[in-house]
Amino acid sequence: MSRISAPELLILHAVRLLGFAGSAAIAARFDTSHEETLRLLRAADRNGWVQHSAFFDVDGWSLTEAGKAENERHLAAERSSADPEGVIPAVHRDFLPLNARLLRAVTDWQIAPAEAGRFAPNDRTDSARDQRILDELAAVGAALAPLEERLSRVLARFDGYAARYGEALRNAGDGLSGWIDKTDRDSCHRVWFQLHEDLIATLGIDRRDET
Repeated sequence: MSRISAPELLILHAVRLLGFAGSAAIAARFDTSHEETLRLLRAADRNGWVQHSAFFDVDGWSLTEAGKAENERHLAAERSSADPEGVIPAVHRDFLPLNARLLRAVTDWQIAPAEAGRFAPNDRTDSARDQRILDELAAVGAALAPLEERLSRVLARFDGYAARYGEALRNAGDGLSGWIDKTDRDSCHRVWFQLHEDLIATLGIDRRDET
């Protein structure tokens, strides 16, 4: 049976996945009420696990080093009891080849080697090339769905990545190219980055140590 994570874990984890975000975005990440989210953020702030910052007209919450350690402690305890068969590390191993494909496709979306140089920006004039990249991103998304299903059977909080990725890809296919790689929206790359962060945080590993 899929494990439902405790709200205290989900709020700290949402802050980690989002990096820096307002309370409304943090609440929405795991569908927690805004009132409950604010209560838990304030409690975490008192414990030194999160900090609130404001820059001109932007404000939000971020995780402290102590908060990261606390989040990882909760994640390790949860995984120990919820995943005795090691489903999550097995999915992570299957995820890594897909991750390499995703990164190559996003790079190809951003740059198109030309006479101007190897790193010339993709000017979107080669529609056939762009369509091949979209097809590859769609194939990666199709391969993601069964991985998410395996993860979600263990921990319910993994549910939703494939749907978010698919929505971003549909937006890109409608001519909104920023939905592939921009960080100011729920783009394919942003969704993928969060899933990757979710996996390594849950497993307690560093991206630099992945094999």
